[in-house]
Amino acid sequence: MKIGILQTGKPPEDLQEAYGTYFDAFQVLLAGQGFEFEGWSPEDGDFPASVHDADGWLITGSRHGVYEDHDWIPPLEDFIREAISEKVPMVGVCFGHQIIAQALGGKVEKFDGGWAVGRQVYDFAGTPIALNAWHQDQVTELPPGATVVASNDFCANAAIVYGDRALTVQPHPEFTADFLEDLIKTRGKGIVPDKLLNDALTDLETPTASQTIADQFADFFRQERTS
Repeated sequence: MKIGILQTGKPPEDLQEAYGTYFDAFQVLLAGQGFEFEGWSPEDGDFPASVHDADGWLITGSRHGVYEDHDWIPPLEDFIREAISEKVPMVGVCFGHQIIAQALGGKVEKFDGGWAVGRQVYDFAGTPIALNAWHQDQVTELPPGATVVASNDFCANAAIVYGDRALTVQPHPEFTADFLEDLIKTRGKGIVPDKLLNDALTDLETPTASQTIADQFADFFRQERTS
């Protein structure tokens, strides 16, 4: 099964030498699942010719807001809607989570409550699952047909399913502790409140459930689609 990874952003340049791109990070996250991968960069105007160029799609995180005026966002929303219509499964993470919601009629905003940075615990259908996060924007209004499957007190719509068509999560299962530590040190200062950064740094070594979410992504890609 071929998974197309749509990179909608890049890590800071000074981190790419050590950690690679988000395309690389998701290949690592989904390693051992039997997938092959190909990447495109919508942020750079690089789109697949067809939603059928892959058997499933994954949309990455980004430094951009989905509500910003970029010329590549409307065609990405068109691509999302067509993939949903054509029953090509989609997974979205952070920006990907938000752009899928927006494309399908939901609303995304800069959250009044501020930032979530570092290890966060979410209620996945009664099961607590910890994942790394880095966001201020949130899905604040659900689109038609969306079902929330994970939340916490800070982020009400932390994971969403759209029938068997899309599965999206706000946190970052692809963020390792090392990457997050360097991201905090290179990008966080002056943007995120110091207390949040310091709290995140002290909790870096506490395990997260990234592999659990990777397995859920893989199972979602492989499941049979209904008509």
